[in-house]
Amino acid sequence: MNYMKTAILLAGLMALFGAVGFLIGGEAGMLIALGLAAAMNLFAYWNSDRMVLSMYGAREVDARTAPEFHGLVAELAQRAGLPMPRVYVIDNDQPNAFATGRNPENAAVAATTGLLHSLSREEIAGVMAHELAHVKNRDTLIMTITATLAGAIGMLANFAMFFGGSSDNRNNPLGIIGSIAIMILAPIAAMLVQMAISRSREYAADRMGAEIAGDPTWLASALQRISGAAERIPNEQAERSPATAHMFIINPLHGRGMDNLFSTHPSTENRVAALMQLAASVRGGAGYRAAPAYSGSSSVPRSGGSRRRPWG
Repeated sequence: MNYMKTAILLAGLMALFGAVGFLIGGEAGMLIALGLAAAMNLFAYWNSDRMVLSMYGAREVDARTAPEFHGLVAELAQRAGLPMPRVYVIDNDQPNAFATGRNPENAAVAATTGLLHSLSREEIAGVMAHELAHVKNRDTLIMTITATLAGAIGMLANFAMFFGGSSDNRNNPLGIIGSIAIMILAPIAAMLVQMAISRSREYAADRMGAEIAGDPTWLASALQRISGAAERIPNEQAERSPATAHMFIINPLHGRGMDNLFSTHPSTENRVAALMQLAASVRGGAGYRAAPAYSGSSSVPRSGGSRRRPWG
């Protein structure tokens, strides 16, 4: 059902993009708009992961520089039946994480130092399992395309004021009034579709992540702790690039009052409730095979414990 909903919403976003192009420039405008969308999506397909990781100053770690964290991701990837993704750490006090990449063979997962310092090893396992679920479901590609289309619709809507308001534009019978309406309403509609897709994919990744990690309560606990910290600790880079907010496991913009007006994430309370309901159903049935948080002898420090960094 989630996949069908996502497909319908993506189709709607493409239709909106074509409609705005048609209203601006007729059939030729629609074709140009669709061609522009294809070109932008192709660029995003090949370059989005490098761009986002560079934007956040992420540094890649491996089994030598971060044996515990890298080992955890490797074990979870194996449980999920995925190729080993590239692993990154972001120097940021806000606990958060995201996944990126065009497909499972070219995926990357990233966690902030705030997350690695403040969460227990089980909670970190729950978070990284969630991110690997995004990779397995190919949500990283879906959300890249969605964000690209939403941004392009906003750009086209701005063009409407310059090219869609002339008196001889038969495709837009409302003239300048119609152009203003397009400029205001089209980006809002695109944003709403983008948010609906993002929220749908978060619920699906929560469920699959719980299966990968082996215990839904690990992720539920992590979401509660991350959400509370995100409201107190700002992520300045995310504030400067709000279009990337949908990538994170928890909205990194929670520290600003207006950011809750249009949220790309379901409420933490609803996500936790769904996970706890899943945990109850698992206990009543066969259950999952819980994964050890780390295969090594040492672990990421719990909050209030040793501050030795697990990535070296």
